[in-house]
This record gives sequence, structure tokens and C-alpha cells, in this order.
Amino acid sequence: MIAPLVEVHADAAALATSVAGELLVRLADAQEAGRDPQIVLTGGTIADALHHELARLSPGSEVDWTRVVVWWGDERFVAADSPDRNAGQARRAFLDAVGATQVHEMPSTDDGADVEAAASAFADVIHQHGSDEFEVVMLGLGPDGHVASLFPGFPQLEVDDRVAVGVTGSPKPPPERISLTFGALNRSRALWVIASGDGKAEAVAAALDVEGTVHDTPARGAHGRHETTYFLDREAASHL
Repeated sequence: MIAPLVEVHADAAALATSVAGELLVRLADAQEAGRDPQIVLTGGTIADALHHELARLSPGSEVDWTRVVVWWGDERFVAADSPDRNAGQARRAFLDAVGATQVHEMPSTDDGADVEAAASAFADVIHQHGSDEFEVVMLGLGPDGHVASLFPGFPQLEVDDRVAVGVTGSPKPPPERISLTFGALNRSRALWVIASGDGKAEAVAAALDVEGTVHDTPARGAHGRHETTYFLDREAASHL
């Protein structure tokens, strides 16, 4: 496994701008090479800032968003119009503005299935429309070290025969979620963990420590095939 890279920025705003710019470069390069890149988005405060920067910077880039296939690492299993949904946030912040057309949202409670059936249905969508690997997977990092909806000590950390799983009893609301597994997340050319604020500093340090377990700090189990990078602001990096 390639050791993670660490890139530190002055503050959350600089972090969001840098990651947005780097993503646009990666997508343009992939399209120039003849690929239709597939990416995995995340949710949260820093993701929202990143998405607004993508909306601002995309008009000056060479990215054709109609050729970008969009997925999410996890989603809250709530109503489709719930403000808690990562997909709704991303659509409002940038996806609709840049004209993305190949957008695969995870199921909602409106679809009438329970969370496990919904995860299974989404796995079928990935098998149908996914590629051999994602171009870039972006993950937020919880203060407890979780990524996507893979929480410390939860059985989903051990799942290796499915690409998507249902999660119940989430330690942070809402309690039901759908998450990609490590087997899916790690099928990526580049995997980026993006963290901002001193509330994430201990989790960042635990994730990058030479010692530790995935069960204690799930972020340790997330890595790309060619690159794993932690994009941090100074506060998130303060315990390194």
C-alpha cells in the first residue's frame, strides 16, 4: 500500500479552492486521455465549500461535466427532498449549475424499500453503470475517524462481498444510511480524505499514525490504487 500524502492549507477556504482546482485538473486530464471519469462525492461542511468552488471554477476549466459520472460514498436514508441528503446539497451547490447529467443518487425512503434492500438495489446500479475504477473518491472524516458511513466497531467494516451496505443505528443522526464498502471505495485511482477544523485533528492523527486499527479508526482502511492524499487545513493538521 502506498503511504498517504498530506497537503496542508491555511484555512478551510483555501482548502476548498485547492481541492476544487485539483479535481478539475484531474477530470480534464482524464477526458483528454479518452476516459469518462467517475467520481465519488462526500457531504458535510467542507464538501459544501468545495462544491461551491467547483461551481465557481468550472466555467474556466476544460471539463465536460456531461462526461463525468457522479456517485456518493454514502447517503442518509431519508426522504428524497430531505435537507439531510448529500445529493440535494451537491445538486444545489454545483451539479445543476455545471450541467452534470450522469448522476447516480442513492435510494431514499420514497422508494419504498428498507435500508438493506435499498443498498442492494444501489449495488445493482453500480454494477450496471460503474466502471473498473473511480477516477477520484472524496471522503470527509468524522471526529471518530469514520469515513462514508463506516463507523468504528460496526460490522460493515468487515464486509468484502458487497459494494454497498445498509447501516442502522448510526452514532450520528439520521440513524439509517447507505454506504459504499471499502471494496468499492478503494477501487479508485486516487482517494482523497478532506478534513477541516480542530475537531478533526485527533482523527487525522489517528488515521495517519503508524499504529492503529481500522476498527478503531475506519479511515485507515480507505486508500486509492495509485494515490491516497489527506487534504487538510492547519487546524485539522495540528496534531500531526
